[in-house]
Amino acid sequence: MSTSSDPRTLVMHGLRLKGFAEAAGVGEAVGIPEPDAKPVLDQLVADGCASYRDGKLSGFALTKPGREEHARLLREELDRAGVRPAVEDAYRRFLQLNTELLTVCTEWQLLDVDGQSTVNDHSDAAYDAGVVERLARLHARVEPICDELGAALDRFSGYAPRLTHALERVRAGESDWFTKPMIASYHTVWFEMHEDLLSTLGIERGAEGEG
Repeated sequence: MSTSSDPRTLVMHGLRLKGFAEAAGVGEAVGIPEPDAKPVLDQLVADGCASYRDGKLSGFALTKPGREEHARLLREELDRAGVRPAVEDAYRRFLQLNTELLTVCTEWQLLDVDGQSTVNDHSDAAYDAGVVERLARLHARVEPICDELGAALDRFSGYAPRLTHALERVRAGESDWFTKPMIASYHTVWFEMHEDLLSTLGIERGAEGEG
């Protein structure tokens, strides 16, 4: 049976993944309704584990003590559930696909015209269809990894449906859902999954290898 995180750990994790966000964004990242996430975030602020900035750009962020507690909670959760080897194996296989995903995203954003890179205006339907097909093939390879992670820790179970949703929107002709950063585009969700794996295993992004 998949291990579920307690609400405090889950909300802290959502905030770690988003970096800076309001309660709705934090909840979306980890599958918690905003009304349930907000009181936990407020308590984290009261405990000194998070801060809140109000103004034109408002949101919550983990403090240094909050990041340290979050890291400790994830270590303990991973070892208590006994799933560290499974998550490490999934991470290694995910990393092998990461460079390919970045290449496909670049192909979506840029075209090679007479040896020069130019912004893809998505007027070449055949070209775009080829890139979307490559993304679909990559998606079929990452789905089993998502499923195995979800079987180990329940908080990973949201990635497969979120990636599938983004792919379906792209296939429906909504090009923003491929790489746009301010929505749950394919690249955005993939990036969060990558960050999730790194934080779960206590790996610094700059220190990881390529496979």
